[in-house]
Amino acid sequence: MPLSVNFKGLVVPVLTPIINDDKKTLNLSVIPQYAQYLLQKGIKGILVNGTTGEGPSLSLQERKSITEAWVDAVKTTKQYLMVQIGGCPLPDVLELAKQAELLKVDSLLCLPELYFKPSNSQEVIDYLKIVGVAAPNTPLLYYHIPMLTNVNINVPNLLKNIGNQVPTFSGVKFTSSVLEEAVEAVNVQNKKYAVFLGNDQIITAGFVLGIDSVIATSINLFPELVLGIVNDCQKGNWLEAKEKQEQLTQAVTTISKFGTWVETMKAAMNLLTNVNVGPVRPPLKPLAPEAITALAKDLQVLGFDISLNI
Repeated sequence: MPLSVNFKGLVVPVLTPIINDDKKTLNLSVIPQYAQYLLQKGIKGILVNGTTGEGPSLSLQERKSITEAWVDAVKTTKQYLMVQIGGCPLPDVLELAKQAELLKVDSLLCLPELYFKPSNSQEVIDYLKIVGVAAPNTPLLYYHIPMLTNVNINVPNLLKNIGNQVPTFSGVKFTSSVLEEAVEAVNVQNKKYAVFLGNDQIITAGFVLGIDSVIATSINLFPELVLGIVNDCQKGNWLEAKEKQEQLTQAVTTISKFGTWVETMKAAMNLLTNVNVGPVRPPLKPLAPEAITALAKDLQVLGFDISLNI
């Protein structure tokens, strides 16, 4: 029987806690607190080692250690755990897949090859075939994020063509603003595949058009707000959802003007929560002190409480 993703709703792509030392060492001790923080806010799904988690900037052993730490944490919190295994050489991808299956994570997410890039859907399918064999009992999703990978395949065509070629294949994380493509993907084969929208600023629009699941960085910072959007959408309270979406979009736009996505979101996480995720890892750069001060002031103007936990 084909595998499927038995989770719908919000999945948070977690940031990777790092110590501010010369090597930017992992700070795994923060993860149990991080999991509890998200659980207390009502967040039941976790994605580790994704873009937000700086996955491609981490070594194989670091990614394995992070997965192990989150597996241990969710034994207590009972959260759904998805692990991103791509963005590294194929032997490492396969080792990460095998480890994740051994640890009984709930699903796998996989970037395409990032250097010798696939140019069409079949090349992606051929890659996922190899990955799927390494974890034959765990649902596998494809990670579509063309603005970073420059892999610009048509996702609905991938879903239509994959058939039974990858028995574990179960869906896609769709990180793009091309909503018409996302909606077409949702409706392939009578909604056969899970489609997680990965765009923080069009959550409400996605739900209006039939999307029911989201993976969004801003859940880390504004869990109540994002949950409110989803709850309003599910109840058909579109005007209220639109108002909350505008608030979220304003907050995300305010934060991201200070640098790149992960750089700014990590700084904001340290300002807005008591979970200290530390700095980013090079080549990303931490925000300068004056930028953090300006960011804090801007967030306060928007009505958010600031706790300088940096």
